[in-house]
Amino acid sequence: MDARRLRGRYLRIVNFFVGVITRFIWWEFILARIGFRSLARSTRAERYQREAVRFRALAVRMGGVMIKVGQFLSSRLDVLPPEITDELSGLQDEVPAESFADIRTLAERELGASLADSYEWFDESPLAAASLGQVHRARLKVEDDSDFRDVVVKVQRPHIDSIVDVDLSALRRVGKWLMRYRPIREHADVPALLREFSATVMEEIDYVQEAENARVFYNNFKSDRKVHVPRVVSNRSTRRVLTLEDVYAIKITDYDAITAAGVDRSKVALKLLDVYLQQIFEDGFFHADPHPGNLFVTPLPSKSGGTTRATRWQLTFVDFGMVGRLPDSLRAGLREAVIALGTRDAARLIKSYQTLGFLLPGADTNALEQASAAVFDRT
Repeated sequence: MDARRLRGRYLRIVNFFVGVITRFIWWEFILARIGFRSLARSTRAERYQREAVRFRALAVRMGGVMIKVGQFLSSRLDVLPPEITDELSGLQDEVPAESFADIRTLAERELGASLADSYEWFDESPLAAASLGQVHRARLKVEDDSDFRDVVVKVQRPHIDSIVDVDLSALRRVGKWLMRYRPIREHADVPALLREFSATVMEEIDYVQEAENARVFYNNFKSDRKVHVPRVVSNRSTRRVLTLEDVYAIKITDYDAITAAGVDRSKVALKLLDVYLQQIFEDGFFHADPHPGNLFVTPLPSKSGGTTRATRWQLTFVDFGMVGRLPDSLRAGLREAVIALGTRDAARLIKSYQTLGFLLPGADTNALEQASAAVFDRT
């Protein structure tokens, strides 16, 4: 992608947020100060939805990091109104696919061979298109030393490195502007959030790292027959192409299909909770992107080999581009917090906050303990 197009992309992102900030100042400050506060308040929900619609259109048109930003915003139900989160919730499903010719060129350059030489069969229609790459089904050749042949091939979008650099640069500029607004400055460290977001995105476009993440996750659960993790095909994987065992099944949110397969959904929910408790409290390594497109329920044939509805199943995880790691001190603090909540022990809860670093050095722990005890007494 040439410099002119990248510069144009940068300006489109910056100009979009300039418009958002300008409209916010006009409605929430200027009109409110000249006697139109009630008008600003009564139109707020509608205006927020319009802003979300504008951002959604921008994200779909531009792709790249903008899709990731939309996904992040749609999950922030704690700080954003439903007019925004609801509008952005389905953003991932609208990502247009790259042309197969471009995908083929990149994949063959990375693998050092044609797709026909690398795979017995390669589906030109993508199974899924995401913000940073897309997935195609394929089949390994008979001579490949593997106990499975059906695979999925994840290929990065062309020029994604340059696109990510430009998008993050534009967002950092916007972040500096937001920090000039005192209510935001006092409640959020936007540059720190952007640094963390940037690190996560850069990890996601390194498929060598994602392959290693998948191997770690596989090893952590290889003895658990209720959990299925795709195996990596190392000799068909590079930094921009990742070949994995094809494990796609029923989306975890497709409740009708799960029930039709004879699977007890309540048991699936309990198993998912159990798996995440292990990831957080035992392994200190967890799948950090558990949206419905990355979690499946896989029905298994009955042990008798009959054709009756399957009741045996596995919980299947895919996409290990986003993972989290918890140090021992943080895990210890989280364990203490869970135990304190379960035993309704206010003193222990405050100590867990200290272990986790939630409290400032001068915090009044006695007052916090009394407040926590009062909450426990009322519940």
